[in-house]
Amino acid sequence: MKSRKFMMVAAGVVALLMASCQSQSDTQVGQRWSEEKANAWYEKLPWMAGTNYINAGAINQIEMWSKDTYNHDQIDQELGMAEDLGFKTMRVFLSSVVYENDPEGLKQRMDDFLTICKQHSIKPLFVFFDDCWNSKSAYGKQPDPKPGVHNSGWVRDPSDTLRKDTAALYPKMETYVKDVLNTFKDDDRILLWDLWNEPGNSGYEVKTLPMLKKVFGWAREVNPSQPLTAGLWKWSRAFAPLNAYQLENSDVISYHCYDDVEGHKRCVKYMQMMNRPLICTEYMARRNKSFFQTVMPMLKENKVMAINWGFISGKTNTIFAWDEPMPDVKEPPLWFHDIYRQDGTPFSQEEIDTIKSLTGKP
Repeated sequence: MKSRKFMMVAAGVVALLMASCQSQSDTQVGQRWSEEKANAWYEKLPWMAGTNYINAGAINQIEMWSKDTYNHDQIDQELGMAEDLGFKTMRVFLSSVVYENDPEGLKQRMDDFLTICKQHSIKPLFVFFDDCWNSKSAYGKQPDPKPGVHNSGWVRDPSDTLRKDTAALYPKMETYVKDVLNTFKDDDRILLWDLWNEPGNSGYEVKTLPMLKKVFGWAREVNPSQPLTAGLWKWSRAFAPLNAYQLENSDVISYHCYDDVEGHKRCVKYMQMMNRPLICTEYMARRNKSFFQTVMPMLKENKVMAINWGFISGKTNTIFAWDEPMPDVKEPPLWFHDIYRQDGTPFSQEEIDTIKSLTGKP
């Protein structure tokens, strides 16, 4: 099984490298950072670990950022817990829905969030778009969580309804991306910009590529001082055009891997062929044998920034696995993601000790 997985990853990466070399002349956008600039940027940073973050009281991006549900105090408390672990970054999803209905309010709350982060010595990265989970979204009150269901209220961004009307989609999203980037393009509280989470997921595959190209183009026009990326996550022939584009247009290479440590190590080996900083923006799924105790030391040894999925068990229900709903179970015996309960008790003290030993916290 491990041999087969290795061959799949190896073949996928070789295909991506070939596609990248063949298509670079027609897909290069704006001024991508040189290898030298990207590596010089990374060398100035300490080794960083962190988590994908949404506060426990929010079921999705809309609820986290909306005026009536943005929770300054809860975010401050939870980021204090992150600081105590030695986490130095957080990956945070934005919302075009909130921006469309309250653009100035979203930017004000982003500024407040960044102020909280700085107080806790955390530099976040922001994600603009996402191809995962529910296809429709709406401003206003968000649904309650479905018991035992992983990410029951998380929404794709943009929604399917808007994607079908590109005449309206592109101008709206261009305004959103450029306004947010122009507002924060020189803000040293921000680590980097992740333009699209798992492009092509939910059956979109290469249908996402035209808009992904647009988003990179808009971002390059703004030319922020922080690097740009869009993470690789799917190793298959159908995703080769997407993966090649992401590789050749990202300033720093980001990726997702929920394999065990040996599978993840092979993935890192091939990503290192890009000769750019590596950021793992999703890992750690206990059922899949992706553990802090095994994967995190390997990432640190290879100087890969380590950002796991999940922090505080809350409305997202990501203590439950993607494909195993447990509607009658309050808490599974083996959590899928997440580190802490809302009362501050961890799922595993051994994990806490491992994280602190690697981040240098006493």
